[in-house]
Amino acid sequence: MGTSKRRTVPQNDQRRKGRAMRPIWRGNIQFGLVSIPVDVYSATSSERISFHLLHKEDHGRVHNKRVCELDGKELSNDEIVKGYEYQKDEYVELTDEDFKEVAIESTKIIDITDFVEHEEIDPMFFNTAYYLAPGKGAAKPYALLREVLKTSDKVGIGKVAIRQREYLAALKPHGRALMLETMHFADEIASSRGLDLPGEDVKVDQKQLKVAEQLVDGLSAKFEPEKYKDTYREALLEVIDKKVKGGKVKHAATRRPKATNVVDIMEKLKASVKEIERAKPKTAPKKKRASKKRAA
Repeated sequence: MGTSKRRTVPQNDQRRKGRAMRPIWRGNIQFGLVSIPVDVYSATSSERISFHLLHKEDHGRVHNKRVCELDGKELSNDEIVKGYEYQKDEYVELTDEDFKEVAIESTKIIDITDFVEHEEIDPMFFNTAYYLAPGKGAAKPYALLREVLKTSDKVGIGKVAIRQREYLAALKPHGRALMLETMHFADEIASSRGLDLPGEDVKVDQKQLKVAEQLVDGLSAKFEPEKYKDTYREALLEVIDKKVKGGKVKHAATRRPKATNVVDIMEKLKASVKEIERAKPKTAPKKKRASKKRAA
């Protein structure tokens, strides 16, 4: 590898700079007889650093090839079909015509069928967030729907088809915007029943609970997402930058802290509370007022 100047900033970071947001989908919110045209925008993006596989000897790109495990032959796209494994090593082949029979019609409609209490929805159901912006001439009905969701503290639940896939979706207010969140269907949520979890018979020591509450209280703060950084990504970018510039890379030692034993949990809790108290800024002590006798 040469030491010529290269961009070490991930490409998706560069693409976002100075570029206007573009809608990924246009359609209508529909509930009852009301229809509101909206534009759908991505509300999140992945900050993961992507890599290519290279031949170690000459840095040639390594590509994935589709090879039949029976005869070892490399296959072209027109030689490949989709199969569903209905039992071990037994497949049923599905053709393009089979998929067309169940194809989801992209109606461009966010069809709201129910309004439910926000607190009733387990956060596990939520998947991907999207911003909705009003379409042409839809500012007033858009604002009306946003405000009624705020005042009622309700969430609109319905279905939407995006990119040839049907989603359960939630419509809710987010500041001045309406937000659409795709959701998992009920049969996609795994149960925790098979996990070895402590039951009600595991009694919690009340003294330990009180000190633990002190610790939680001492660490309580307002949620400020800006202060949480992806330190792994930043460190990895630094390593990449140093390698591009030909500098030496220092490897940070990592260790996993040992689990706290039941025996010394109270000691650890108390020590944690003391650390928090020491870290808090100390306020100057108030001056005592002079007594009447001294003033006289």
